[in-house]
Parts: sequence; C-alpha cells; structure tokens
Amino acid sequence: MNNPGLPRLDEIQQARARIDHMIHWTPLLTSTAVNKMARCQVYFKCENLQKTGAFKARGAANAVMKLGEEAKENGVATHSSGNHAAALARAAGEAGVPSFIVMPSTAPEVKKKAVRSYGGEIIECEPTLSAREATLEKIVDRTGATFIPPYDHWDVIEGQATCAWEIGQEGIVFDTIMAPVGGGGLLAGTALSTHYLSPRTKVIAGEPQGADDAYRSFKAKKIIPVQNPDTIADGLLTLLGKKNFEVIVQYVQDILTVNDEEIIAAMRIIFERMKLVVEPSAAVPLAALLKNKEKFEGEKVAIILSGGNVDVSHLPFG
Repeated sequence: MNNPGLPRLDEIQQARARIDHMIHWTPLLTSTAVNKMARCQVYFKCENLQKTGAFKARGAANAVMKLGEEAKENGVATHSSGNHAAALARAAGEAGVPSFIVMPSTAPEVKKKAVRSYGGEIIECEPTLSAREATLEKIVDRTGATFIPPYDHWDVIEGQATCAWEIGQEGIVFDTIMAPVGGGGLLAGTALSTHYLSPRTKVIAGEPQGADDAYRSFKAKKIIPVQNPDTIADGLLTLLGKKNFEVIVQYVQDILTVNDEEIIAAMRIIFERMKLVVEPSAAVPLAALLKNKEKFEGEKVAIILSGGNVDVSHLPFG
C-alpha cells in the first residue's frame, strides 16, 4: 500500500513512547474455563481497564500530543456521544489543551458528566449526524480548534495501533489476533502492528450482524454503508471510515458476524469467568470465536477487550 499517511512501525513505537504518561500498559489475561469452551488458548488484552475505560484513550492522546503549539492553544473539537468524547476531553485536559465536545442532547448523562470531569466543554445539539456536523463546524469556525475525528484519522489509527504493539511485546507467538470493528480505528491499527511485528499472525474482526457494514464492505472490496444499524453493541454502530477501510481490506484476513444473543452470551462469560466488566462491543470478538470454534481449534488467540463503559444497572442479563 503506497499511502504517505500510513503509520510505519517506527512511528507506532514513537506514538507509544509519546503517550506513555497518558495511558496504561494493559494486562493480558487468560481463563482456563474460557480456553475449554473455545477449544483454544485465549489471551484477553484488557482495554476495559484502560484510562477512560476504553482503547480510545490511545488514539485521542496521540492525536493531541502531535499537535503543534499554535493548534494546542486553539484546542481540539469533535462530535461524539461515546468513548471518544471522554477520551479526547481527558487527553486534552492532560495536555493543558481546551476541548470542545459536540454531544447529542440524548447522550447519557453519565457520559456528559465524564466529559465535564475531564475539563471538556460540551455543546449540545439535536441527535442527528447532520446536526452534529453543523454544530461542530460552527465551533471550529468560532474557536479555531482542530477537529479530531474518532477513527478516520491517521494519528488516531497510529495511537490505536499501540494496543497490538503491546501485545507483540509479550513474547507470545499468536496464530490470530481478534478485535471488534465499528468505525475501524482499532482494527486498522491492530492490523498494521500485527503486519509489522508478526506477519504470519491472522487478524480477524468480530462485528454485529445488525451493523455489518465492515463485513459487507470487506467482501465487496468497496465501502457499503448500512442504513439504520441496530445492535446491543452500541459502540459499533458507527460507519466504517475510509482510511480504516484502506488498511482493513489489505491487512485483515476475515470479518465474522454475530447476533445480539451471541454477544450477550459472550459478555456474560467474560463477567462470570474473567470477573471483568466489559461493554457489549468488547464481547463481540469472543462471540465470533465461540460461534466459529473450528476455525481456531488448538490456536493461540489474542482478543482485544475494547472497553468497559457499560451501565451496570442495566446489564442485558439477570
């Protein structure tokens, strides 16, 4: 792939050093019970234990830290109702940079509270994409802030790639690395680091059937948006980014889809067997593995648990 923006291995390593003071090196955990169920050795990369509760902390921190001094003075802006909002607000706060976060009025209060706690200024808008984009444009025009999108951005992808880079430093030769896919930032970053560090390792994504634009696009080799996506894995409702797709179509081996029932079952296994709090999106790769055990039998598989930001008072199981 001849793309000047594509992060190289040395740039991913530099990104990891750049954001070291802003993130955790998250643990890689195993479960004998899960291994028996899966008929393979599964290692969970616990990004649910990451700062702000999700891998998004990596990409946001890297994008903020790479800004020039003048851009830092003007601040950063984005539109998000989820993990990227908190991640960008926190990264900006840590760097002493103003942040302006456009959030739909319907965003959960707990998420708004998190953004405010990190020093982000919230600008509410109607809960439509067009309203979010129009409001963001006004904020950027007024403040001169730099727009940092949640996934379709090379500096963000470079930051997300540090997660799989850490996996590569564990001294384990994996047959497969799995990640969920929504906008594609984590998957693209995972695919790049894995390609550089262990090119024989397969990269396979899990995706909800109700929001399967990455699966359809991957098979068709062109982006095919999904209209009205619907899944319990709310973190994966976003449409696939163009830059992310360029990487995914070249360096990802497969995308497997699962339904909400399968996602909930996998989420429950992680809660009960691993004693880890995860959001539905994080359980999608394990659900895909358990649905397709024959593909992974006897392998060593790393699964990225993408986040743990779930309302524990409304878990999808009793």
